[in-house]
Amino acid sequence: MQKILLYYKFTPLKDPQAVMFWQKTLASSLNLRGRILISEHGLNGTVGGDIDDLKAYAKATKQYPGFKDIVFKWSDGSREDFPRLSVKVRNEVVAFDAGDELVVDENGVVGGGVHLKPKDVHALVESRDDVVFFDGRNAHEAAIGKFKNAVVPDTHTSRDFIKELESGKYDDIKDKPVVTYCTGGIRCEILSALMKKRGFQEVYQMDGGIVKYGEAYGDDGLWEGSLRVFDDRMTVDFSDHAKTIGECSHCGDATNNYENCAFANCNDLVLICQNCKANPDLLFHTEACRSNAQLQAA
Repeated sequence: MQKILLYYKFTPLKDPQAVMFWQKTLASSLNLRGRILISEHGLNGTVGGDIDDLKAYAKATKQYPGFKDIVFKWSDGSREDFPRLSVKVRNEVVAFDAGDELVVDENGVVGGGVHLKPKDVHALVESRDDVVFFDGRNAHEAAIGKFKNAVVPDTHTSRDFIKELESGKYDDIKDKPVVTYCTGGIRCEILSALMKKRGFQEVYQMDGGIVKYGEAYGDDGLWEGSLRVFDDRMTVDFSDHAKTIGECSHCGDATNNYENCAFANCNDLVLICQNCKANPDLLFHTEACRSNAQLQAA
């Protein structure tokens, strides 16, 4: 039986290159596939494989002093959901272009929001009538799943968040309780710290992200829709009664189906229903992509 592990840990790493070689050797020896990013700020990974191999990987990774309390989140999937194993050193484990202002110590990100377990999020919402959910992912992820009435910033990549936060668009919620959320929690570690530095007074982050919330409440709580994931699964539902909130970019019908743009040089996705997907001319992100594909084929 196979599964997928999601995990991260913010801790200072003096030699990210050495950690990279160790992690690559370890994951390769256990026949895992996935993506592991390492920086001076810590570790961020998603890997798939046999359950016993994943358990061995988790146990060995926790033996590194800085990773001893790392939290591993289990998800349905397999090794085959990833094309290969990729282990790399980057300036940031999540590319916010905030490396210069991000401060990390042995306890994690310094100055981040207060962590709330899913049940604590519900308690906060029940005790306050002004709670704001703030999506820490990219806009296309929120198009198919988000917390009810959440604020969804206009972001294409994580690098867009600083500009969004400094735009003045969200000044009206700076004095309200703001709960940031993202897939597994890592982006909110950084986002919540960036928000506090820019004047947001009461910032929280959902501990374990949407993944942990889905485990606790499925589709019977405050979440609605599907979770976008970055492997061959594309999307994950938490139950058999998940609400479909995405809309086909062509006909407007309800869908959570993403397809890669048919123009090979385009890295964007097309949100498209099954009926429209049957038409090859609709599998393009933009008209420019269609034109470029036609030029290449000529």
